[in-house]
Amino acid sequence: MNKNNYVAIMAGGIGSRFWPMSRTDFPKQFIDILNTGRTLIQSTYDRFAKFIPAENIYVVTSEQYKNIVAQQLPELPPGNVLCEPSRKNTAPCVAYISYKLFLLNPDANLICAPSDHLITDEEGFKDVCAGALKFTSHIKALVTLGIKPTYPNTGYGYIQYEPHKVDDNVYKVKTFTEKPDIELAKTFIASGDFLWNAGIFVWQVKNIIRAFEKYLPEMAEVFEAEKSHFNTKHETEAIERIYPQCVNISIDYGVMEKADNVYIIPSSFGWSDLGTWASTYDNLEKDYLGNAVAGDNVMVIDATNNMVHANNNKLLVLQGLDEFVIVDTEDVLLICKKNKEQEIKEYVAEIKRNKGDKYL
Repeated sequence: MNKNNYVAIMAGGIGSRFWPMSRTDFPKQFIDILNTGRTLIQSTYDRFAKFIPAENIYVVTSEQYKNIVAQQLPELPPGNVLCEPSRKNTAPCVAYISYKLFLLNPDANLICAPSDHLITDEEGFKDVCAGALKFTSHIKALVTLGIKPTYPNTGYGYIQYEPHKVDDNVYKVKTFTEKPDIELAKTFIASGDFLWNAGIFVWQVKNIIRAFEKYLPEMAEVFEAEKSHFNTKHETEAIERIYPQCVNISIDYGVMEKADNVYIIPSSFGWSDLGTWASTYDNLEKDYLGNAVAGDNVMVIDATNNMVHANNNKLLVLQGLDEFVIVDTEDVLLICKKNKEQEIKEYVAEIKRNKGDKYL
């Protein structure tokens, strides 16, 4: 294992599209959504621990989830759990781990990955990461992993790449497009030079810091001013001063879409961002009527193509429904048409207005 290779698992989100399983105080990355016996963040850690030294794996999360991370990942050294005082999207999160690591090891080569994705071909994933780390170790490059699209999904961002390889399976990025409508998505698929944006990045920390200085100079300035406190007992106080001064922006918008040294590796390692209940349905085993059931106490009668996630403490009998998401927790029951599940975020906002935070 290369001591210069590191991973930052980004685990600060609240997963509102997975409500009511995912709650503000216990979001989806800490839940065993697919009934595998491991939560999403545990599966992500396991995946990286196969080829990155345990002491080089970091989790960046919200202060609110510090104890959950410690509980679910006892293998992590306590100093490897970095806590953000507020949610400011992915750019400040990437800046935090990058400035911190640069002081520890100026040659650090870093993978930044979300904590809640599903990857079924772990060997294939490991090979792609190894190729990316090899490339970034000697080229001033910001690399993103792109997924070969299998259908015109409108929930993902798309990345277009140049036709000629610059290295073994590495291509220069041409354009980024945020979630397109269905017609545009079909055009992208037909053209053959677009990939889904997996949100998994690889770079040397010195190169991403240069990119912050160029494209997000105000954020770079704030981190630069406080960096002498990183890796000391004053780090937490420094971060509490930094975050209120940071703009709320993703690393995609803030840096990747502007930089001229962005490359992509087309990949197919059984990836899903598990962003919605429908994507969970796609990744669970189905019964002969097409129902995906997560829960040991569910009886299904004349019901087809449903996504069911149920509490084992209660018997759930389901009859006559077709193409629904049914999620039963101790205090909330959600029954929602599968094709309306993108609106769950809106239902959550409505619940907040009418019922306060009790069910969120």
